[in-house]
Amino acid sequence: MDFLSLGYIAFTAAALVLYYRLPRAHQWKVLLAANLLFYLLVGRWNIAFILVTAFSVWYAAILLDRLSEQFKAAKKTAESREEKKVLKSRFQNKKRFVLFLALVLNFGILAFMKYFRVMGSWGQGLLVPLGISFYTFQAVGYLVDVHGEKYEAEKRFPRFLLFVSFFPQLVQGPINRYGKMGPQFEKEHSWSAERAKRAVILILFGLMKKYAVANMLTDSIARIFDSPADTIPGSLVVCGILLYSVQQYADFSGGIDIVLGVAQLFDLEMMPNFRQPYFAVSLGDFWRRWHISLGAWMRDYVFYPFALLKPMQNFGKWCSKHLGKHFGRVLPAGIANILVFFLVGVWHGAYMHYVWWGLYNGIVIALSDILEPTFGKVSELLHLPLKSRGMHIFRVIRTFVIVNIGWYFDRIEDMGQCLACFGRTVSAFKPGEFLYSFSNVCLNPELVKPMYVLGGMVIALVGTVVIFAVSLWKELHPEEDIHERYGNKALTGLSWVFLSMMVLVSFVFTTTTGGFLYANF
Repeated sequence: MDFLSLGYIAFTAAALVLYYRLPRAHQWKVLLAANLLFYLLVGRWNIAFILVTAFSVWYAAILLDRLSEQFKAAKKTAESREEKKVLKSRFQNKKRFVLFLALVLNFGILAFMKYFRVMGSWGQGLLVPLGISFYTFQAVGYLVDVHGEKYEAEKRFPRFLLFVSFFPQLVQGPINRYGKMGPQFEKEHSWSAERAKRAVILILFGLMKKYAVANMLTDSIARIFDSPADTIPGSLVVCGILLYSVQQYADFSGGIDIVLGVAQLFDLEMMPNFRQPYFAVSLGDFWRRWHISLGAWMRDYVFYPFALLKPMQNFGKWCSKHLGKHFGRVLPAGIANILVFFLVGVWHGAYMHYVWWGLYNGIVIALSDILEPTFGKVSELLHLPLKSRGMHIFRVIRTFVIVNIGWYFDRIEDMGQCLACFGRTVSAFKPGEFLYSFSNVCLNPELVKPMYVLGGMVIALVGTVVIFAVSLWKELHPEEDIHERYGNKALTGLSWVFLSMMVLVSFVFTTTTGGFLYANF
């Protein structure tokens, strides 16, 4: 069900009417019913998978709570410290076993549906359930938090199912935390015209990103990278990567804007997923700004648990003793980072180019941490003004280049083609051939209508300039709210008209009806 389809709009509108018309005590029931109906509408098998995940995680959390209560009761009757120690070890082992079973079940379902079913004949008739990655990660994060006694388990299954199945986030996240969303579902909500205005602008901004920018570039990018690498100059390859950089950001952040806007209509605030990532000053900073909810999930549930393992701590001590304190700190963290990005690559799909993309990012971040003292010494020798505006801009541009090198692995699926494109970028850039090759590949009248492609490029350029301007303002004014600064009636109305016109005009030039990129993950 597409965000701009009449079905989705009508479904959301009907849910909103019931949500605010019925007694406030029943609002959560309206949302839960809407979630389940949404799953049934997009495919009847979807609801079976999410119910299995929700029930297994909910029940496992209940068992973990019971074990914690039993341990506390048994601890009171223990007479010696040794007896208490034995009790603690026994109950911890039981809790780990419950957690292990729940993780194996849910990650097993996720792995089968996303990976194993595409590697053999059995299971290929099944479609990947909508949002399975996002609701699995969300549910598992909750279970790990309950295991760590961050908060008590939710005793009411319908309430937990509501948290796992909230329909706006299912297409592409964000991955929410129960500690933030759970209390919001408990509250009674009232309609606010001012909040609705802000939500509609955010939704329209997201729609513009998706339809007036991302969709306008999709086919041209595909034609560039579907061409044999030895037939195009490196300048066209770089153009394709830059277009992909814009497309992917507009597609993913646009979808997230829509999701956050729809959630705001229901008076729910979800975790932000982007914070001007292309203004990052390092690759690590970039990944703290891009897909924030996934990065935070990986940090809390993979990076820290792995780094705190006894073998990793012993490795860090060995490095400190033999290589120095700096290596004792950064080498274990570097290995953990590589593991995290390897898993992120695998999460993207069962294809090796995603693994190479993940390893590239993990290794670059690890090397940058290892070489940080060297960079500092070189900067001192060269008397570089590290805190100057010029140096800041240089670091932003440098990071942008590093990120775009990674996009080669992400976008070009065949490794041979990917390496060939790298080679053409370095050894056969040929800027003089760019216009001819662009015209031949992207504007070939035998394959496309050139005026439609050029018109779409102009629409995408206008949209990109708007996105850049808004992102720059937010980067320069991190403590201010753009709506409070410019949210008067005239500018709000102008924003509605402009964004709506951009979306509508884009349909004149569109040549693709593809869904959101991250819905595939």
